Amino acid sequence: MLEKIPAPTPRENLRALIIDSQNLVHSVIKPALHSLGVSYVTSAFNEFHAKRLYHARHYDIVFLSFNVSQDRDGFHLFEELKYLNFIKSTTTVVFLSAETSSELVNCVVELQPDDFWVKPLKRSLIQNRLNYLLQIKFKLHKMLYCMQANEYSSAMYYAERQLKDASLKEYHPKIRRLIGDCLIKLQDYEGAQRYFETLSSTMKQGWVSIGLANSLLLQDKLEEAQDLIDKLVARRDTRFLTYDLLAQYFIEKGKFDLAYEQTRQASKLAPRNIERNKRLWELARLNHDNLGQLTAVKSMEKNAKNSIHDSPQLTLNVIRTTIDVATTSADEEAEQYIRAAEHEIEKLALQPELQKSFDEQLSILKARILCCNGKKNVAEALVKDCSTDTLDYTLEDNLDKMKAFHELGMREKAKSVLKGLKAQLESDSFRSIVVSKYLEEESHQREEIRFTPKELKGMAATNYKKSRLMPTFTNLLQAFTLSPRDKQVAFNLLKVIVELKERDELEDNHVEAIDKVVKVLVNESLTKLQRQRLEQYAEKLDVNLHAEKYEIASGVFNRKSG
Repeated sequence: MLEKIPAPTPRENLRALIIDSQNLVHSVIKPALHSLGVSYVTSAFNEFHAKRLYHARHYDIVFLSFNVSQDRDGFHLFEELKYLNFIKSTTTVVFLSAETSSELVNCVVELQPDDFWVKPLKRSLIQNRLNYLLQIKFKLHKMLYCMQANEYSSAMYYAERQLKDASLKEYHPKIRRLIGDCLIKLQDYEGAQRYFETLSSTMKQGWVSIGLANSLLLQDKLEEAQDLIDKLVARRDTRFLTYDLLAQYFIEKGKFDLAYEQTRQASKLAPRNIERNKRLWELARLNHDNLGQLTAVKSMEKNAKNSIHDSPQLTLNVIRTTIDVATTSADEEAEQYIRAAEHEIEKLALQPELQKSFDEQLSILKARILCCNGKKNVAEALVKDCSTDTLDYTLEDNLDKMKAFHELGMREKAKSVLKGLKAQLESDSFRSIVVSKYLEEESHQREEIRFTPKELKGMAATNYKKSRLMPTFTNLLQAFTLSPRDKQVAFNLLKVIVELKERDELEDNHVEAIDKVVKVLVNESLTKLQRQRLEQYAEKLDVNLHAEKYEIASGVFNRKSG
């Protein structure tokens, strides 16, 4: 237990900061604070002024508006102030917004302010609400201070004492929630389960059920948690938190396809969270969903504008992913993606400082575009001086370099970069799980498959026209391995296998391919004609589309396969 906890700041010495672009908001909140004995109240009308004030002194109470300025919203400022440790567990934070969309509310809830006030503010409610919030920080000071210091056992000690204090009855729900958080932090998952089960008999708040679901998943009790999870997904206030819990569970179990689906759902509900979008991007890459990866990285770029996450690297990543999509697309679509990538490169070229900083990265991007256009000789000249060193580059820089070397047939250089990439993952727990798995697959695929999906589809078309079904099958299977979500490749592969069966040339590897392709297609969004086509192929190949192993996942996850 902490030896000495400082006394809470007396109300007359508290410092408050109001960050809002509207004078009316300041004129409503300031008098309410003064009437409660808070005399040190400072106003900031934009994020620049707010940060300058924060660098000069500490504030105990912060009112933060979503519409803090034209180029910077309050969500990003809130996130940055927490990141800089200006906002702590002992700080009272009230988020202000006229916007109440579920997407914004979900994002703000993740940052855990003490309260969320909807504008226009009502004078009659402000004083009572403020008094309640200030009382929480004062009366629960020891408990909150211990939480801030990561002293969870000490925090529980004070929390349990305060639950015995009848005068604190109105704060008991917050105290109980904190005890549950401490049990999870202390990794006492069985104790947490018993605790939340006891609470759930009398308390119906969403956080109780979320805590119980989390404690069950942390003990690998997925089946036991399933009924509860179904209910939580049906509730608007717990839906996206449940998706997050499931995503983390499936990642740790190595079920990256299920983790991807849960992360996609969570990102739709809370799109501003950059870290979640990063996870979505990595999982999309591992699941070979290039379009999903492009959607995620574009969302990152959009939502990172003017935030602590904003970086030219995001634009580079958008270009890289656009090229990845082009390499797996049909000719006409590929041209559109290539033009989009070229346009973004041209925009970067208008910024000389970026051109200089990312000279090699831009050369790699241009080389990959030339490869897509069939100009490999020109592309080779661009990358001939690029080293295989990975130390001074980001993981994404190196991944892109590895792809360029592979697409140009420089296999030894590609393998050398892959080796360096693996060493970069040791300090990143999430990436060490997901990206290591991706690199493992990449190492195997780059060793076995020497061409891009686009090149393989071209070879398959040539071989098919000449009735060479075995080479056609090999080309398509390799293309499918690199792009398993490419429905055109999947259907063509089934078509060739049907013809092989009709020739009585079906072998074990063809049967294995059927299983892989059907598993993908039954879970894809298909048009009516595509669905009919799949059923026709299934009938000819004696495949039961409704068999357990092909059953389309519904709800949170497929109980039988999950």
